[in-house]
Amino acid sequence: MALLTLRILGHDLPGTDCGEFRHVHVGTQRGGEPDQLVSGDAARAVFEIPVETVPARDGAGDRAGGAAPDFRGPYVQGRRGARFVYLTWGELPPAAAFGMFRRAKIFLADVPGELLGAGTVETTLGLTDAAGMPLCAAVRPPAITWTAAPASRTA
Repeated sequence: MALLTLRILGHDLPGTDCGEFRHVHVGTQRGGEPDQLVSGDAARAVFEIPVETVPARDGAGDRAGGAAPDFRGPYVQGRRGARFVYLTWGELPPAAAFGMFRRAKIFLADVPGELLGAGTVETTLGLTDAAGMPLCAAVRPPAITWTAAPASRTA
């Protein structure tokens, strides 16, 4: 087992008022709960998620000549072979609870195999869709890019 830090760098947030939604925030999803919430009008959103990488038990899949790893951790969702993390969008009015209205999936199998040993992997993506609403559904390349984090960068 190895520990990987997934750093999500979001830009182009949609604002706090989108369509019928007000007080819009985005965050990660830890289990079933929102975490690391950022206002929809922030200049950028940076999330760090710990992910454990473990060798696949059955050797299913192929990554650079070897078995594709499996992913685990409190933020990891989905079944083996199709694991992902959620960015969750919701309304967070003053003195009220977060009310989720949509989510975006970031698939861990899309992390290039050569980056899995990097310690920290960054993914960069715009958080507003073509209609000016919060990004949702499956986010796949080329809408998302993956790189090894620079050694000098801090969250």
